[in-house]
Amino acid sequence: MARIAGVDLPLQKRIDIALTYIYGIGLTRSLEILAKAECPGEVRVKDLTEDQARRIRQVIQDEGRVEGDLRKNIQMDIKRLIEIGCYRGMRHRMSLPVRGQRTHTNARTKKGPRVAVAGKKKVRK
Repeated sequence: MARIAGVDLPLQKRIDIALTYIYGIGLTRSLEILAKAECPGEVRVKDLTEDQARRIRQVIQDEGRVEGDLRKNIQMDIKRLIEIGCYRGMRHRMSLPVRGQRTHTNARTKKGPRVAVAGKKKVRK
């Protein structure tokens, strides 16, 4: 079992795809990491040598934030927006879409299930 950055990678997947299971690493960043580690992307995780796994771990560690650190930084950024009371912070606080999406007819995922208003009836035509 290959364990990189605290994540168990699936053994049957190619290493370039398996690295995307780590939070903060997408396909592009995965390919960059493999290029720096001088490891071919078509190798399966189960076929990785210990030296290749060590080089990949080292590159990820040098590159910067992934997994827990990245999640913590994102939460701290959101908390900062809420504390300073900016528009984006207010939207986070009210659990509404932050990036300018319409909410009149959409945003049910963020707003939750519809709440019936007392005394309001549907008008039949």
